[in-house]
Formats: sequence, C-alpha cells, structure tokens
Amino acid sequence: MSASRRYVILDRDGTLIEERNYLSDPAGVVLLPRALEGLRAFGVMGFSLVVVTNQAGIGRGYFTEADLHRVNDRLRALLREGGVDWDGLYYCPHAPNAGCECRKPKPGMALQAARELGFDPRQAVVIGDKACDVELGDAIGAQTILVRTGYGAELAADSDELARLHPDAVVADLAEAAAWVRGDSCA
Repeated sequence: MSASRRYVILDRDGTLIEERNYLSDPAGVVLLPRALEGLRAFGVMGFSLVVVTNQAGIGRGYFTEADLHRVNDRLRALLREGGVDWDGLYYCPHAPNAGCECRKPKPGMALQAARELGFDPRQAVVIGDKACDVELGDAIGAQTILVRTGYGAELAADSDELARLHPDAVVADLAEAAAWVRGDSCA
C-alpha cells in the first residue's frame, strides 16, 4: 500500500449531492453548495477521492443498476466541470436485510477501494451525513467527519446519538470539512 496517497472516502447522497430518496434520474443530480470548494481543497492538500454509497433502491426493485450508472455519470460530469474527479466509486446494490458485507456501516466497499487503489484505510478521512458513514470510518480506523447536509442536520441535533457516534468533527459542509482537516477551522 502506498503510504503517500491519502484518501477522502465520501458518501454520495446528502454529502456530495442533494438528498433525494431513491434517486434514479440523472436530472435530479444537484451538487450541494460548497461541495466543489471542499473537494478542490482536499485536492490541494494532496488527497484523492473515492465515493462509497448504499443504493438499496436496486435491491428493492425501485431502479436498475443502469439507472444508477446514469446518475453516477451525471455526478462525475458535474464534478469534472468543476475541476474535480474521483479515483473510484463503489456502491452496495443490496437491500438492508440482505446480510451483505458491502452495505455501510460494514467496511466492504472501503476495504475494496483500499485494496484496488492501494491506500491504507486507517489514513483515510470518511465524510458523510449519516450514522452509517461515521460507523464505517470507525470500522476501518479512519478519521470521521459528519456533515450537517442531507440527514446530518437532524443527526447533529440529536445529542445522544452524536455522543454515541463520536465523530472526530461535525461541520456544516464539505468546505468546512476540508478546513477542519487542513487545521484552520474551529468547526
């Protein structure tokens, strides 16, 4: 594994793009405010990006993998227009009760990314808007950041749940996450 490459492991829905239940239409892909700013800042710091996303809508029959690929292609196009790209995108297509090893908070997708991309997952930063994202980070020994976008605002307001999760940081968005990692924010 390359000791020099560090990764940010990002959730998709509610972290990079607006949360929409079971998004299957590329027209519904809308980047969150300041997402590009934060992602660019991570790039300046030398981080590479990987996206890990639970997509239970496939397992539940709400949309197909082809639909998911069209959504992800639209997201990648928007990021590239903004000067950002990812090294990999991994998804779990299973319903929550399928018992798979890839569905967050289980570490399957992150560990697969680490193997395929050659990085130490313990040196990563996991960013997301849900408990499963923080729990994924804990499972791989990474730093964890909860963003208050998507479902993160509700989660951050639940002091009992937040105390149980103990993310390393709770911030407004990806730009604040980058500032926290850089060390120039009190967020």
